[in-house]
Amino acid sequence: MTEIASNAATTGEPVAIQDTVPDNHCVGCGPDNPHGLRIKSFWSGDLETVCVFEPAPHMASAPPSIVNGGIIATLVDCHSVCTAVAYGRRLDGIGPLMPGALYATGSLNISYLRPAPIDRPLELRARIVGVAERKTVVECTVTSDGVCCATATVVAARVAAGWGRGGSRVATQAVPAPAQTLGGWAAGSPEDGLARTA
Repeated sequence: MTEIASNAATTGEPVAIQDTVPDNHCVGCGPDNPHGLRIKSFWSGDLETVCVFEPAPHMASAPPSIVNGGIIATLVDCHSVCTAVAYGRRLDGIGPLMPGALYATGSLNISYLRPAPIDRPLELRARIVGVAERKTVVECTVTSDGVCCATATVVAARVAAGWGRGGSRVATQAVPAPAQTLGGWAAGSPEDGLARTA
């Protein structure tokens, strides 16, 4: 993490959320997986992140001109969960380049609205819309040339330290004060309100 922070300070370039997660071998977002999609997500405002992804020809559906739906779901999943990771750091008072709690997909509900062309970039925008002590709800859109191809809601669950490696107990996260709103959802609402959202 020191090297990442040092490079960011030297170049002034923004650092992708994925590049701040140590030992990340995820097939969608892991920089340590040379065979993965290796997406990069960046903050675009206080509650929203953006990811631009260039599909490759081998990511086609049955028609070779269309991106496979499973690829789109993986992009949405990883971009949204990484958004929850970054926002969780903020709630915990941890700097954006410091390692913090990890999150895993609790649920992913995606609607495919129209085919996504494979020969142009996809833009994903994820927005934090709900937070509870162990869940973060993220809404995500996938667009191509400004046309929405898919929408999704992802519930990211905070997982134990060392998750996947025989980790320990799950820590809770701070919940924003009632005065703060997240995409129209009052963060101070009872947790069952989040369950209905999820």
